Amino acid sequence: MARKELKPELQDMRKLITSHRSEIAALKREVKALTSQLKATQRQVKATDAPKAKTVTEEVIPKKSKQIQFDARVLIEKRAVLGITQKQMAQLLGASSLSVYKWETGHVHPRAAQLERIAEVLKLGKRKALALLDPQ
Repeated sequence: MARKELKPELQDMRKLITSHRSEIAALKREVKALTSQLKATQRQVKATDAPKAKTVTEEVIPKKSKQIQFDARVLIEKRAVLGITQKQMAQLLGASSLSVYKWETGHVHPRAAQLERIAEVLKLGKRKALALLDPQ
């Protein structure tokens, strides 16, 4: 007798569960579509902002702190101007040669403290850099 009484209630619950699952699936599809639209939009924004951004500059922020943006091409060009190897550049920066390689290839972005050292090295002239590399 109890099974006969519970059967209609269970059927109603099963229908509700099925409808909830289909709603959840529809919401998941909608979220996936919106996520892909967002990523596509972010890629477009990056592509349009790419020429403007990613240079080593110092911007003065109202709180007197400096924010430095990193561009691997500038580091590569400075190394070429100085006529030094990645290993020597690493010595100037106080980092490993692997770090310099990863920064130049764009695999890794330097930390804030390293950005400050990079900015200092970018200001060095050839004689001063070579003097720092070969102290005698």
